[in-house]
Amino acid sequence: MSYQSRAFTTLAFCVTWFLSTACTAETPTVTAAKPTIADAVLVVKSERRLYLLADGEVFADFPATFGADPVGHKQREGDERTPEGHYMLDWKNAHSAFYRSIHVDYPNKQDRAAAAARGEDPGGLIMIHGQRNGYGWLSPLARFFNWTDGCIALNDHDMDEVWLSVRENTPIEIRP
Repeated sequence: MSYQSRAFTTLAFCVTWFLSTACTAETPTVTAAKPTIADAVLVVKSERRLYLLADGEVFADFPATFGADPVGHKQREGDERTPEGHYMLDWKNAHSAFYRSIHVDYPNKQDRAAAAARGEDPGGLIMIHGQRNGYGWLSPLARFFNWTDGCIALNDHDMDEVWLSVRENTPIEIRP
């Protein structure tokens, strides 16, 4: 076997192993006895998780990725940070550029005032969403990188679960 042939075989094995491991490594935790409608959503950026809650109890959780500069609260348009604080999930978009999306009502009154005091645009259009349409197959790799402009990204399957469990006007808390 030639060197190139061995190198290709080794690379193919590594990619196959990585993708099979990445696809099965983390699955959402769901307890069937709990309700399926969330009355709150909690995101913990340091844990890279999104939690669905009902009556104060977690009934499902999912791996999540964030803005490309994930540490700290969103300050301005283009800073690639995911906001931190208390917001509402106020509307859904089944036809966005990313697989399903649920809008986070950032910026709130305090965010706008703080940005105005700095003379900056606070940004907006922060969403919970799946992968870019047509690129769901990248989920096993994409979940290892913070790649959004400030949104909260899930794989498409997990986004389906969140989509079905979250109603408009559900509170969301995003923690560091």
